[in-house]
Amino acid sequence: MAPATPPPSASPPATEPPQHTGTALELLVHGVGGATPQEMLGDPRTVRVTGDTTAAVYRRTEDAHGEKHPERHRDEPVAEAYCWSGLTSGNGSRALWLLLLPFMVVNLAHWMRPTATGRTRAVRLYGVLVRLVALSLTVLLTAAACEVALDLLAWQCAGADACAERRSWLGFLSEHQGGWWSQPGRRLALAAVVPAALVGLLWYLSNRTWSAYESQRPLDGEDFGADESFGTADHGPDADDDPRPSVPVRPALGRPGFWYGRRLVARLRAAHTAAGFLTVAAAVAGAAARHDRGAEGPVPRFIGAAVEGGIVLCALVVVWVVCRRGRSERTRDTRLDGALISYLPGSALALLGLAVLYASWSRPDWQSSGALPVETAFRFLTLGQGVLVVALAVVAGGLYRRTPEPRTVLYGLGGPAVAMLACALGGVMTGGVAQRVADWLDGPGTPGMGRSSDIAGPPVLLSWQASVIPVLLLLLLVPVLVLVVRTARTARRLGPVIEAEYAPEPSDEGRTRRIARIRAAAALTDSAPWIVGVVSTATLLLGAGAMAGSWYSDQVPGRAADGSGPLLESFADAAQSTGSWLIGFGFILFVAGGRRAYKDASARRTIGILWDVGTFWPRAAHPFAPPCYAERAVPDLASRMSAWTSTTPRGRLVISGHSQGSVLAASAVWQLPDATRRRVALLTYGSPLERLYGRWFPAYFGPGPLLGLHRSVHCWRNLWRATDPIGGPVRICADPDPRVDRGPLKDPLAYGRTMELPLPEPILGHSDYQADPAFADARADLLAELAPQVPRQAEAWAQKGTSGRSSG
Repeated sequence: MAPATPPPSASPPATEPPQHTGTALELLVHGVGGATPQEMLGDPRTVRVTGDTTAAVYRRTEDAHGEKHPERHRDEPVAEAYCWSGLTSGNGSRALWLLLLPFMVVNLAHWMRPTATGRTRAVRLYGVLVRLVALSLTVLLTAAACEVALDLLAWQCAGADACAERRSWLGFLSEHQGGWWSQPGRRLALAAVVPAALVGLLWYLSNRTWSAYESQRPLDGEDFGADESFGTADHGPDADDDPRPSVPVRPALGRPGFWYGRRLVARLRAAHTAAGFLTVAAAVAGAAARHDRGAEGPVPRFIGAAVEGGIVLCALVVVWVVCRRGRSERTRDTRLDGALISYLPGSALALLGLAVLYASWSRPDWQSSGALPVETAFRFLTLGQGVLVVALAVVAGGLYRRTPEPRTVLYGLGGPAVAMLACALGGVMTGGVAQRVADWLDGPGTPGMGRSSDIAGPPVLLSWQASVIPVLLLLLLVPVLVLVVRTARTARRLGPVIEAEYAPEPSDEGRTRRIARIRAAAALTDSAPWIVGVVSTATLLLGAGAMAGSWYSDQVPGRAADGSGPLLESFADAAQSTGSWLIGFGFILFVAGGRRAYKDASARRTIGILWDVGTFWPRAAHPFAPPCYAERAVPDLASRMSAWTSTTPRGRLVISGHSQGSVLAASAVWQLPDATRRRVALLTYGSPLERLYGRWFPAYFGPGPLLGLHRSVHCWRNLWRATDPIGGPVRICADPDPRVDRGPLKDPLAYGRTMELPLPEPILGHSDYQADPAFADARADLLAELAPQVPRQAEAWAQKGTSGRSSG
């Protein structure tokens, strides 16, 4: 017997508003520069729900127990704010992290490899090469400290009577004094305290931040569904007939061990610490061994050979440790290589102690003159960095050709280009410090020029590297002028387009010009890749020229140009002196600007996106890089979402991220179990997910991973503006239309004065997305899609229809 059809009068009225089941929660995540809970929630009265003073979740005081009173939140969700600014900002002392900028930049190169499918060996080789470049930067930094303390101070200045007399605090080291410390070996042994203390400080900072960041355990293993696949695919699941496969393959950012790099950072910290101590030991023992081999003395030669042999053997172990193991992401590796962590730095420190004792042996006939023979070491170190970068470019190019993606920057060579910039930064900082200390010690003289100079000065190569900086700046004028002209022409072309968008409002030439100029300037972000490519290529070529010039002439540029004509001589002198002062002046501005950025919120927002991009990634290549705040923030967000959905079975959750907060939000969603991810909606605005991360880090945020995120999350909306220099569309490619991107949003909201908006509206750019009506509309759409809509009249009709009774 067929079921009875209810009469038409029993159907629910079409005008009945839908009713949702369960409480709705909006988890807000701020972006660069940070925000207070009061600013994010729009209420001066807030209460901390969970977390500590560094990073925590807050609510309005009246919403502290919002789940118990769902009737109060029928129109809007309960708002929570996750504040993570304490992970990246603080007092002015954190500006010292800027001194570790080369380490942070080379760490970025590790994550910039192109997308690779089925190229496991090439991917491993890419990681090994980046780690070796990172190791060379540690050696370079330590060698720079040795150059200043051992060569310039203990060897050259203390060995020259005129220099030592001007620096009274060096008097006890002067050969003229004839004291116990006057022997060159003992002076070097004492000066070794400075670079050794620097290495110890780097170890201490890395160990402290390792305990605070990498040792924060993410979600427990049982939180992940046992039916989920943790494959090695670089992108989301392939689409069959169902556009939302129920069992997605997790991308790299979703693997359990991605945000838990405790073991690797501990290994690398041990290796780099040992490399630093070994560099100091080689500088001290090498000088003494060279003297013993060149003259008969009281110290047996085999002792120096044994110390140097031990240093070489330990250095090979360091290289093996760096090359042997990379990141372990498929599972959370909670083990530690205890013996390696303990014995490798300890062995290197013991060798340094032996080198100090060996150099301190009395050698009455040993006198210091000229400079320590460290020129060859700097040349081979620079040459090795160039070879590693070129090899890295070859591997990256091969990976890109295997899986080309049009939006990837520099055809997959972004990583090698950034690694080259890291080496250049290291060289500039090294040469700058050495040049400035040498100029200070030499008083009125110019080190290396031989005219009224008391000391020989730093290695010739460092002077050549400083001299190419003015040339590099002159070369950069060309692309800068090209960008200025292009931006001006783009702004002129945008004028009629903008007036058409706001028609029929009366045109205002000044207002149109300002909007067009801001839009054109915002588009400059997309030109950054080729600027980086030009700078990196020019740096590589100029660096090669500097090394060739120093090797061929074995003199500073000012001396090497003698006899080549007045024009070339004056150019060489100007380049040498200008480059030296530019390094020193730029170094001071760099530190001062970094300190201001940590104290001034507006200054921090200017450079914050670059710094936060750099410190977003785990320390996979260099353990002395600034710590990764995401190793704390991403597990925080994932844990909060999992806890809330498990305690609120019928609840709906929207995680809402602005700017860098959108990257944290997406990364946290990737970490969620599949069942939890299906109950979560993602709202991003001003997001650099594709514009910056997708182009520069294609293996982790490229088209494949973003498509996989779209298919695995319940629903997603992304808001963007053409006036925003950071955010942009996420460009999800799927069929049918994924309906993710919403934009470009109108900015400003009104062109001129209107009855509704009688005062001029600001051009918001990257800020205040929540002030746009489109934000509330997008959030309402996501909440509507999250849970089935159950009209009250429909429920009553279903009950009556089931019982066989009519509605009336």
